Parts: sequence; C-alpha cells; structure tokens
Amino acid sequence: MEKGLSSTSSTSSSKEGLPLTPHSNFRTASTDDDLSHILFNIKSSKTSAVISYGASWCRVCSEILPAFHRLSNNFPKLSFLYADIDECPETTQHIRYTPTFQFFRDGEKVDEMYGAGEERLHDRVWLHS
Repeated sequence: MEKGLSSTSSTSSSKEGLPLTPHSNFRTASTDDDLSHILFNIKSSKTSAVISYGASWCRVCSEILPAFHRLSNNFPKLSFLYADIDECPETTQHIRYTPTFQFFRDGEKVDEMYGAGEERLHDRVWLHS
C-alpha cells in the first residue's frame, strides 16, 4: 500500500471506526499530498469514483459517513474516497459545504451533491455507477 493512503479491508477498519468492508475500494485521504495523489490517479486512470468531503466536527457528515461506507460494498466497481477538509486544507479549499460528494466518470467530475440523505446519496451513486 502506498504511504499515507489507508484503505479498509476484511482484516481492519478505518480510523473513523467504520465497519469492515470486503472490498479495497474505500480509502481515506489523511493529508493534502494523499488527496492530490488520489485525485491525480482518478483523473489519469479514468476511474469512476465518489469522493465525500466532510469534517470531524460536522454532525451531518458523521451521520452519513457509515452509509457512504456501506455503499462501497454495494458498488465494488466504483472507488470511494473520504477526505476531511481539516486534514487536507489546501486541496479542499474549494469545498464550501459539508458534506459534499463529487462524482467522477472517465476521470472527469460529472456531478456534485451537497448535504446528506442516505436514499438520495444511494440514488446518485447508482446513477453514476
């Protein structure tokens, strides 16, 4: 695994205390360098991905994060990434609301969703899968 990237697997859980996942398609960016590297990989490899931008102090973010993580199990062909805006301040300075979800297809951002709502998020992920 690359330095600074954390992913959940069937033998470990993420630092947020999220449930275990059998897929390696969920990662957490813990620094600006991590997030920059992951974004570069998404864009250059033309990967389909969903990025959740949140903050530890955001109640709504904390409530939707487990659902976001569960979606990574239901959509194993998508890459899922969580980035805390306080841990990645330089690369997330364009984020104005938390949570914000960005959807990438073929390396290009194709959609963005603000706020939470588990059913709404599921529908948007399904739409872009």
